[in-house]
This record gives sequence, structure tokens and C-alpha cells, in this order.
Amino acid sequence: MLRPNDEAKLVKAQERYHELEKLLADENVLSDSHQYGKLAKEFSSLGGLMELYRTYQKTLSQIAELQEMVKAKGDADFKELAQSELRDLESQSQGLTQQLADFLDPSKNEPDKDIIVEIRAGTGGLEASLFAGDLYRMYTKYADLKGWKLELMSYVNTEAGGVKEVSFSLSGKDCSKRLKWESGIHRVQRVPTTEASGRIHTSAVTVAILFEPEEIDLEINPKDLKIDVYRSSGPGGQSVNTTDSAVRITHLPTNTVVVCQDERSQLKNRAKAMRILRARILDHMQQEAFQKESALRKSQVGSGDRSEKIRTYNFPDRRVTDHRIGFTSHQLESILNGDMDELTNALMAAEKDIKEQADPK
Repeated sequence: MLRPNDEAKLVKAQERYHELEKLLADENVLSDSHQYGKLAKEFSSLGGLMELYRTYQKTLSQIAELQEMVKAKGDADFKELAQSELRDLESQSQGLTQQLADFLDPSKNEPDKDIIVEIRAGTGGLEASLFAGDLYRMYTKYADLKGWKLELMSYVNTEAGGVKEVSFSLSGKDCSKRLKWESGIHRVQRVPTTEASGRIHTSAVTVAILFEPEEIDLEINPKDLKIDVYRSSGPGGQSVNTTDSAVRITHLPTNTVVVCQDERSQLKNRAKAMRILRARILDHMQQEAFQKESALRKSQVGSGDRSEKIRTYNFPDRRVTDHRIGFTSHQLESILNGDMDELTNALMAAEKDIKEQADPK
């Protein structure tokens, strides 16, 4: 049988499903493509759950009927047949109960989302930019191991071979689930190649994980955008293109600025810039809401603050430590070569534990 809390959630979801059915047939909703798209998406997301719930309810009804038959006086062979069918249905009911519980558990039924990863060199000068490049390679190798699709959005390198900032998108099974906790400050402690005395330096790189919104999730008024085009440039300011292909888009209400110049086509740069812009605006809105919900912050692995120092990569000790969950691995080289499962599994397990403590069964 379902937990009372799960049963209540299903009843509420069923009420919302029927409400959406009526709304999607309403002429006022049909005439508003934006509203219709949002409601249709919600209706579709509830469809699978409602089909499973209807099967569960039908199974319970059949079990109740068979139980009455078994209790009633009658033919022994018929009762034996009813008992056999009852055992099968009870087993089926247990499986459906578990499926519904998993469906309602965000940690087990979290939808896959496309994400944009942004990496920026922070304090530490040259060493920070070199480590930003290390993290970029780490994530790209991890994506390759997982079979995720990676698309480079924007890349700004330094004259010394480091990375000033880079943005890329990822899509594929579990990519958002495994990487959503990477946002924050990543510290590196190592001896720079330029350090003759062998002193350990500490540098920092900021990583941001942005969820890509769909068109119906976020509507941007074109009047709120300022779009500038110019010739792209490389390290040192030299021009790397002969046409005005680089694009800078500014969202005036939030003063969010995105620059894309890697493509030779202005249209392609503009399309990529808009994807990053939409993701940043949605993230900005979520961060504002998050800061207002202190209770939600307590239920997360980290504070969600971009300025939070989440992890340290210590080269002398070959150690990687995630400060939020107190997890340490001595497989530094493997992790930087893309074998991140040890880290991501620990974070996912910590998230699951926190949620179970907040909502015990």
C-alpha cells in the first residue's frame, strides 16, 4: 500500500490533471499559444503518472473483489483459482506501489535537463587560468565517458595557454543530475611551473551550472535586448575575422551581458548567445527565489551561492575534497582525467540522505 503522504500527492496530481484537461479545451487558453504551451507541457508530464495511478487503482479494486470471493462460500476449485489470481495481483500491486513511490521521489525521477556549464578563472592569475583549462578538460572527458553531447558555446583563452572563460552545453542521460552540484568555487593548491622556490599556491576557478530553459519556460521581450555586432578578436586583441561576426547581447532589465565570437557566422553566434542569455536569466530568477527560501537552502547539499567554496584539488597530497559533504578522494589524477563518478555518486547519495531525513518513510 502507498504511504498516506504519497496517496495525498497522487490525489492532488489527479485533480490537477483533470483541471488541465478542462483548461486545454478552453477557447481563451487555445487562443494564447504561450499559455497553451505551458499547460500542455505540464499536462504531458503528468500523463505517465496518471496512467500508472489508474492501473494501481484498478488493481486494488480487483484485489478487493477477489478477497470477497475467497471469503464467500462456494466451490473449492473456484476459490483456489481466485486465491492464485489474488496472489498474482498482490505481487503486481507491490510493484506498482514501488513504481509510484519512485515516480514521486525527485531523487529517483528527476528529469534529464540540458545544461550550460560556465567556467571562469578567478583569483590566482596565470595559475587560475591554467586550472580553468584543467577543469574544462575534466568535464569534457567526463562527458565523453558518459556519452553526453557537448557543444562549445564560447571560449576565451589567454596568451599563456590558459582559459579565461569558457561556456559549453551538455545534453544526455543524467548529465544534469550528476553535474548540478558543480556550481561554486573550485580551489587548486599546487606548485606553479613558474615557481622556482617550490611554494604551493592557492588559486580559484568559478563554475556555474545553468539549466537551459525551453521557449515556453521563459519569454524574453525583444525590446529588452541591446544587440551589438563587431569583429571577433583573439588574445592580445588581434582580429581573427574580417567580418562583423561577433555578437554582444545585453538584457537591459537585468544588465546581463553575453558575448559570442567563436563562430564565423553572425547568426550562429547570435543563436548561441541567446541560449546562454536565456539560461543566465532563468538562473538569476532561480537564485533570487532561492535566497528567499531559507528552508529550501537547508534541504540542499550546498548553499547554492556561486561564491561558496565547494571543492579543493590538492596536488601535493593527490587529494580532492568536497567541503559540503566532507568527502575526500585520493584519486586526483583520475578525477581530472574525467573519472568523476566517485565524486558525483557521493553528492547524489548525500542529496538522497538529506531528502529522506526531511521526508522519512
